Amino acid sequence: MKKNARKSGAKATLTGQAAEVDVLAELAALKAMTVPELQSKWRVMFGEHAPNASRGNLELRIGYRIQELAHGGIKPATRRTLDALAAEVATGAPGPLIADPRRPIPGTKLVREWQGEEQVVTVLTEGFEWQGRRFKSLSAAVRAITGSHWNGWKFFGLAHGAEARS
Repeated sequence: MKKNARKSGAKATLTGQAAEVDVLAELAALKAMTVPELQSKWRVMFGEHAPNASRGNLELRIGYRIQELAHGGIKPATRRTLDALAAEVATGAPGPLIADPRRPIPGTKLVREWQGEEQVVTVLTEGFEWQGRRFKSLSAAVRAITGSHWNGWKFFGLAHGAEARS
C-alpha cells in the first residue's frame, strides 16, 4: 500500500533543499581555500592538474563544475549554439544563421480571428507578410493587426512550439 504521497513529496523537497545548501556551502568554502587547496580540489573535480595558478580562474571554474554536477550541465541546444559561435570566432567566417525553432517554414499561413475578422499572416524567408505589407518580425505584423504591442508568437499560439517539439 502506498504511503501518504504528500509526505514523500515533502521529503523530496527537503532533500532538494538540503542538496542546494550543500552546493552553496561548497561554493562558499572555495573563497576560504588557498591556491594549493584550490589546485587539489581541481584535481578531484576534473581528474587532472589545474591549468594555472590564477585564484580567480580556479574559483570560477571549480564553482561552475560544482553547480554543473549538482544541477546538470547546459542543454544540448545551448551547446550547439556555443559550438557554432566558437567555430565562427576560430575561422573568422560567419556561420549559418541559427533559426528560431518556433518559426514555421516559409509559406506557412498563420491564422487567427481578431475582433470578428480572420487575420492571415504569411511566413516569408525573411520576415512576414500581412495584407500585402512586409514586416521584419511577427510582433510587428501583430502590432499592425491589433494596434497594440503583442508577442507575435503568443498571439498566434506559437509561444511554446519549441518546447512541444523537443
